[in-house]
Amino acid sequence: MVERHSNCFDFPLDRCRWVADGETFDVGDRTLLALRPPVFDSPTSRGLFDPATRVYWAVDTFATPLPDPHAGIADLDPEFWSDGLALFALGAVSPWLSMVDARKYGTFVERTQSLDIATIASGHSPVIEGPYIKRAFDRVRELPSLDPLALPDQSVLDQIIAATSQPPG
Repeated sequence: MVERHSNCFDFPLDRCRWVADGETFDVGDRTLLALRPPVFDSPTSRGLFDPATRVYWAVDTFATPLPDPHAGIADLDPEFWSDGLALFALGAVSPWLSMVDARKYGTFVERTQSLDIATIASGHSPVIEGPYIKRAFDRVRELPSLDPLALPDQSVLDQIIAATSQPPG
């Protein structure tokens, strides 16, 4: 993790705290639980659960395209949301999910889902609340059963280069 961040940020290591999966830590007025989230791209990724507010910070787990940054989860077309969760999880964050044992992964997802979560905040998703929490976890649980997404090939790169190398006009 230090290597990843030291390439981009200049921050003092004495201000860092390394928190292990399953560890709790005091932040002044409450204690947070750090758990590896069900979808992650780094071995050091941690979701955080605050039992006082029942908010779960899910990192990348529920990432989805968001056409309008002011949209709430209820504003998204359910199919668009479901497809978006799979697109981000399998195409960008955790392509390895298509190779895992679905049953073992389901147990791993349950560890987080069993928390008394009232609100999910994620780095790339609207806030998830109410019945959408169960729907979100149901979709995440399905990820190992989905086919891996086809990745862009050289022809797509060629199109990008052609489109960006032409002068505007």
